[in-house]
Amino acid sequence: MTSSVIHLARLLKWGRVLARHGALRIIEEGRNTPPPVRRLCRVARFGTSQPKVPDYARAFQEIGPAAIKLGQTLATRPDLVGEEAVRNLLTLQDQLPPLPFDLVRQEIENTFGAPVERLFASLDPEPIGSASIAQVYRAVTAEGRTVAVKVLRPGVRERFARDIETYEWAAAHLEALGGEASRLRPRAVIANLKRWTLRELDLRREAASASELAKAMKGYEGYRVPDIDWDRTNGKVMTVEWIDGIKVSNHQALSEAGIDRPVLARRLVLAFLTQAINAGYFHADMHQGNLFVQPSVTDPAGTIVAIDFGIMGRIDRQARQWLAEILYGLTTGNYRRVAEIHFEAQYVPSYHSVEEFATALRAVGEPMRGKPVSELSVGQMLDGLFAITRDFDMQTQPHLLLLQKTMVMVEGLATSLDPSINMWDVAAPFVRNWIRDELGPEAYIADRLREDLDTLMRLPALVRRIEEKYPPKGGAPEQAPLPPVELLWSRKRHTNHWLGYAGAAVGGGLAVWVLSLSGLLS
Repeated sequence: MTSSVIHLARLLKWGRVLARHGALRIIEEGRNTPPPVRRLCRVARFGTSQPKVPDYARAFQEIGPAAIKLGQTLATRPDLVGEEAVRNLLTLQDQLPPLPFDLVRQEIENTFGAPVERLFASLDPEPIGSASIAQVYRAVTAEGRTVAVKVLRPGVRERFARDIETYEWAAAHLEALGGEASRLRPRAVIANLKRWTLRELDLRREAASASELAKAMKGYEGYRVPDIDWDRTNGKVMTVEWIDGIKVSNHQALSEAGIDRPVLARRLVLAFLTQAINAGYFHADMHQGNLFVQPSVTDPAGTIVAIDFGIMGRIDRQARQWLAEILYGLTTGNYRRVAEIHFEAQYVPSYHSVEEFATALRAVGEPMRGKPVSELSVGQMLDGLFAITRDFDMQTQPHLLLLQKTMVMVEGLATSLDPSINMWDVAAPFVRNWIRDELGPEAYIADRLREDLDTLMRLPALVRRIEEKYPPKGGAPEQAPLPPVELLWSRKRHTNHWLGYAGAAVGGGLAVWVLSLSGLLS
């Protein structure tokens, strides 16, 4: 297990990078920043010159791949970093200089145990994409199919594991301070980030995600997922159908191809709602680089083709019902029902007033009803919602972070295609129909029949487990309760250890350059 000194040294090293880009100031000057964290910030920035205008995106890019993913996560959290930082982080590009092709070729051959020539008739050594986790190449299979080949960067899994271990350590100590730090649940946020990145670092899981999404969207016209070449896919290499299309961001090319951009914008929004609410499984990285459009002679909007399925979101049925009712309540102005759902879902503690929460929601929701997105500030709206969460002691819901992030992405793309689109007007009919079909009387009766039958089927197994738990008396007597013993390695404490950590931080700062030489911090 990595020692606390190593974790502190890494944090100090990253802190100095943040300071050089002016990105540490937001932490040090934040009104909710705990004093021990402020002290560590001062140690980290000592001797550096901070620019007046912070560049958070450049700082995270310089720190490394795990920091890039963390920065993308923080871009969904104006409550943590503020609207200005969110705008900057949204420019964060997950792009790095490509590795030499010889290293990539060796990685492919090692993982398949076969020469590249046996797998592909040709493989272009020039990458078409180079991100923090993987590089993508164009190739032709022995059967003559043109494909895209995604290859993990060598050593990226080990580096991610090392960095995320330090994130977990820092989040645990931050949450232990209580108050606002505890309400924001940093440990759960990092746990979600860890799950997302582990999924991205196993390309078999990404391929499986693409296959699952393709199945979920099979009946949706105008949206499709590339086919997976399973024979040339494993944990470190993924091969998929090559997509010839127009990037959704290339508006001029879309217009020249006869694509109806307003219709395309609506289709994009409805495709996201179909995934999130109908299927409960959605593409959570829907930025402009991951969406293409293939023109069609019969469809004015063409066909949307998605790529890159490393980040996927999943919502269970109950959460989808709450989400649909919340969206519908906001679009129709039924703030009372929206408030009730927050209490039913236990997002808001029961000691608060439903009526007061409904009034607070009205203050945020009314300004955006009936207006085009071009006249609204999504950042201000989210900031208002997060202010409500603070006022009503709502804890962060990590399972909804990906959904929130993707909604912001989809709204941005839809607005760029059609500045007059109103997300709420597009969403309302879809959500209304889904609520009618899924929450209406027929659906309720069908659900009850299914649940009751399932309960009856489980009764025999339940009886057997009860008998196993409480066997007939006899045999050896029960063990009497044993007295509690405090273990030597118990970490339970009743005092604040941050003075000790501050002292360790100074030692860690002195050790940064030594550890850098040994490669532990790289």
